[in-house]
Amino acid sequence: MIFYYSACGNSRWIARELAAGLGERLCYIPDLLRQGEFGYDIGPDESIGFVFPVYAWGAPRIVEQFVQRCHWHGTARYTWFACTCGDDMGHTRRLFEETLAGAGLVPDACFCFVMPETYLALPGFRLDTKQGARQKIRAAREKLPQVIRQIGGRQSVWDEKRGVMPFVKSYVIRPVFVRMASDRKYHVLDGCNGCGTCARVCPVSNIVMSDGRPQWRGGCIECMACYHHCPRNVAQYGWYTRGKGQYFFGKRWLREDDADVSAQDADGGAAEDLG
Repeated sequence: MIFYYSACGNSRWIARELAAGLGERLCYIPDLLRQGEFGYDIGPDESIGFVFPVYAWGAPRIVEQFVQRCHWHGTARYTWFACTCGDDMGHTRRLFEETLAGAGLVPDACFCFVMPETYLALPGFRLDTKQGARQKIRAAREKLPQVIRQIGGRQSVWDEKRGVMPFVKSYVIRPVFVRMASDRKYHVLDGCNGCGTCARVCPVSNIVMSDGRPQWRGGCIECMACYHHCPRNVAQYGWYTRGKGQYFFGKRWLREDDADVSAQDADGGAAEDLG
């Protein structure tokens, strides 16, 4: 059983590849939270996995909240998690271990996949170049078979990319990021056609359409799905996102020259498919 969360598609792709390689069932965390499903029976030989992007050098709040609400019946033979990050993960492993411990789970392995950047809501944060994004995806694809073998063999693996000053990032800067998380700066420029894509892809249902315009309702987790999936690039976060471009896994420019990104990962579909 693999539980995953994704907003711009990087972690969704990793989760799907791992599930296919391991023959595991995928469970989308935002759907489970909406449905109020928190009780799970663990079979005598079953493993539990989590896949998520790194937000501010830690697990996203939505993932932490899900784990904290879950009730596990039985003991997992093997527990693991895989995270995606643009550069490094800081002390995500340590933080998420603490979250899992609160739910009675002890991780046996963690894995880190470096994937294209998505966070743009502060000065100085930018996307990778198209070539850089493709290179990251190719490297992740090459790494996946090894990770599948390690999980399948229930190996104890601690694959981390902490980067420089991981303690400062995860324990000093991260709390500030979390407190600052807000949707007050989101707005749409002239040219919004009221298509509702932003509301449809929001993993926490924080956006509603009113008179043909999106309204952010104060529950933002700064995943930036609304910004990246806007077909006209008119959903913006203050002035920070102006002119920075968009990315989500399966975006057309990514597929045009890269056979590694298959047509099945094309944009379109339900919010889960875009996640």
